[in-house]
Amino acid sequence: MRNKENKHLGIEVDPELHAKLRYIAKYEGRSANGQILYLIRQCIKDFEEKNGRIELKP
Repeated sequence: MRNKENKHLGIEVDPELHAKLRYIAKYEGRSANGQILYLIRQCIKDFEEKNGRIELKP
């Protein structure tokens, strides 16, 4: 079931980029959405390792 707290993020990508994303996602056993979430988490992890934890204000 979808978590109503989650935010929706709509992005527009060209067909070649989309096809390559789906190829990699399938290769790694993820959906395209799961692959995007994985990449976002990796980006945040890398950023925080270099720059320190991102503190969010409530």
